[in-house]
Amino acid sequence: MICLGSASPRRAELLTRIGVSYVVHTADLDETPKPGEAAEVYVLRMALEKAAAVLGENPGLPVLAADTAVVVDGEILGKPRDQVDGLAMLARLSGRAHHVLTSVALLEPGAEGRCASRLSVNKVVFRCTSEAERLAYWHTGEPVDKAGAYGVQGYAAIFIKRLEGSFSGVMGLPLFETAELLREFGINLCDNWGVSARTDN
Repeated sequence: MICLGSASPRRAELLTRIGVSYVVHTADLDETPKPGEAAEVYVLRMALEKAAAVLGENPGLPVLAADTAVVVDGEILGKPRDQVDGLAMLARLSGRAHHVLTSVALLEPGAEGRCASRLSVNKVVFRCTSEAERLAYWHTGEPVDKAGAYGVQGYAAIFIKRLEGSFSGVMGLPLFETAELLREFGINLCDNWGVSARTDN
């Protein structure tokens, strides 16, 4: 059993897919990148800070947390502030490649609890999209809470010409890296296969 330090239903779904038993507990943090902070450093920092914040409020279980950033020309695109911002992000992604970075961190409770993290770096290529398509996509409501204003697992799949890397990493929780961390901490996923995973606290 672990604690998932995220309110993301997509991350919860991915954990369930691989048979991880978990409870959900979240903490509010300032997710503003620091001036000049590289995207790789930012997502790793945020995953660790999220895990540490949840661990401080929920002792007793290892805490898994993650962070995702869409990066274009070295700039981090977060969640859109509003429709104008979201449409501008989608227009910027149109007809070109960008990177999606997702970090995952796992922290153990206790004064000497272990801490480890992994980074998944992925390349996504969008086809050219029209203004009408981008507006129609915005009105589905899907882009509102997603970095870069799109979700690879939803309607935006029709915009994606090519993906190089991890689908689950672009979705928000890289399962290969997550499984590596869990094994490192002595959690054998195979033992839980076929068992209902989620427990709400």
